[in-house]
Amino acid sequence: MKILITGGAGFIGSHVVRLFVNKYPDYTIYNLDKLTYAGNLENLRDIENKPNYKFVKGDIVDAGFINELFAKEQFNAVIHLAAESHVDRSITNPLEFVYTNVIGTVNLLNAAKTLFKQEGSSFKRFYHVSTDEVYGSLGDEGMFTETTAYDPHSPYSASKASSDHFVRAYHDTYKLPCVISNCSNNYGPYHFPEKLIPLCINNIKHNRSLPIYGKGENVRDWLFVEDHARAIDVIFHKAKEGSTYNIGGHNEWKNIDVIRLLCRIMDKKLNREPGCNEKLITFVTDRAGHDLRYAIDSTKLQNELGWKPSLQFEEGLEKTVDWYLANETWLENVTSGSYAHYYEDQYARR
Repeated sequence: MKILITGGAGFIGSHVVRLFVNKYPDYTIYNLDKLTYAGNLENLRDIENKPNYKFVKGDIVDAGFINELFAKEQFNAVIHLAAESHVDRSITNPLEFVYTNVIGTVNLLNAAKTLFKQEGSSFKRFYHVSTDEVYGSLGDEGMFTETTAYDPHSPYSASKASSDHFVRAYHDTYKLPCVISNCSNNYGPYHFPEKLIPLCINNIKHNRSLPIYGKGENVRDWLFVEDHARAIDVIFHKAKEGSTYNIGGHNEWKNIDVIRLLCRIMDKKLNREPGCNEKLITFVTDRAGHDLRYAIDSTKLQNELGWKPSLQFEEGLEKTVDWYLANETWLENVTSGSYAHYYEDQYARR
């Protein structure tokens, strides 16, 4: 199998690429990434010389490039993770999210459809990886299921909801073999430090303030990123065409409680006085359209395909802190942006 993984240099994508390259030596894994600020090939240094791994630099918004790539490589499947994903950035520049998340997805669907319609086609799967944010916000009770109506509240979630709709439309209209998954908040190694947990880990290290929106009462369901990669593996190989699966960790936490736990862990790891890091917490004006609560019901995935999360949040968060403290060079490089220039130079010479 020749599998194209888009966004494979990003946070979740790099974990998926690593899993597939190491677990399936008879697959050839193509990692397509534009290498924007959040795409980092240092995430994949441990596998970059594997014989079944290939990196392709490119933009999914460029339809001509995508069509040529598909025609040349004749992929058997696509796992589509490439996306603009930071809600704050979507509020500042929504059009960028429309281009990447909607137009980019449709470009991939069109290229996959062309392969699929060829006589004797061996194209088997278009797997679209999405988010729980498409469902909107929950009250104090209830959980998102696969049949929950879409109700996006930010430009980011609206763009992802649109891409989900296009994937289902291509399955229904053209019979393209598609599947979708919608996942809760991920955390773990290689997460770009604009998101809550890695941002606060980095700020605590440097005794900077820990900005928390509103009163920190927004609730999220947290999933360790390696568990998400395992779920993607299972869904890719076992899901029925046209199906959707929710992926969640059953770990609901208020943002303020996440940061207080993180502060306690960092107190111990950095040998600081108990309560020292918690004094860095600063409440800031809440984000526009900030959803109050997300909670994923992953019963369908667990019952039908046998997946379940392996870590509880406390254990996973400590494991995440240990990784960031042991990889200070990665963190310094990614916050400075120097990695992007290094890899652009490296691939320009190849």
